[in-house]
Amino acid sequence: MSSITIKEFYQDILGETCPDINQFLTENINKDIGHFNVFDISEIYRTCKSKTEMPYNRRTYYKISLINGKNKVEYADKTIEIEDCAVLFASPKIPYNYTHQCTEQSGHFCVFTKDFLPTSKIGLELDLLPVFSPQSDFIFQISTEQFHQFEAIFLKMHEEIKSDYVYKYDLLRNYVMELIHFGQKLQPILPVENNKTAASRTTTLFIELLERQFPIENISQLLQLKTPADFAGILGVHVNHLNRVLKETTGKTTGEIIGSRIFQEAKILLTQTQWNVSEIAFTLGFEEVAHFSNFFKKHSKQSPQHYRELSIV
Repeated sequence: MSSITIKEFYQDILGETCPDINQFLTENINKDIGHFNVFDISEIYRTCKSKTEMPYNRRTYYKISLINGKNKVEYADKTIEIEDCAVLFASPKIPYNYTHQCTEQSGHFCVFTKDFLPTSKIGLELDLLPVFSPQSDFIFQISTEQFHQFEAIFLKMHEEIKSDYVYKYDLLRNYVMELIHFGQKLQPILPVENNKTAASRTTTLFIELLERQFPIENISQLLQLKTPADFAGILGVHVNHLNRVLKETTGKTTGEIIGSRIFQEAKILLTQTQWNVSEIAFTLGFEEVAHFSNFFKKHSKQSPQHYRELSIV
């Protein structure tokens, strides 16, 4: 699973040759107000080369999409079939796969970085809002009337971003918050019945989330996801469900898989770096060196320092 920046998102989804995108990126990518932009989906299809599928990736931005068309969204162990109108709230914490099911696509979407909606500006922590919570369903089915209500907000965004109004980004923040509050009043689309592929997809996502934390390349790079509960929270499933799925598909528990991968990285760091054992323990998420030593002995029957000395010899 690769990490997709806001610029790479434009280039990957919209095509590097799309003149409007390149011009916008050149002029606005480094603004100190955070990044924001809004797009008309039908216009993108008309003028730019857009892919029909957005694969699982670590997206470093937020996205609100107003959708009119048949599409499929897969995340964790769920599959959502969008038949007509829907609105989607995507955050960096929820990896998902998005596939167009027909060529007739319309609507709007806006993308923005966390810096665009800081707590100091909106009075709320963005990641704590229900629509952006990993535990929340983030796709909502809407009526035609609701589609037009959402669209009215997006149309104001389109008009405002082209204006010369000195406070336009403050106004655009208000429009984004209006979309968010509107969305939080909606009911989520119910996922289709789970099938055998759901377990495989959950396992794949878990492994991708685990692997994207490695390799550890410097002592300031700290392991963020360390426990089964950490992974279950990101995947939006109960920790017992995740453990059951992984046991069925791999024969190992969630904790065993995490521990095995951390142990593998520990051996690499002990043999390929000059970091001391304390530094290695810290980067791998151990608060105490003794905890790391006990962990390492459990997997190798020897201390980290002894393993390093034998490897050097």
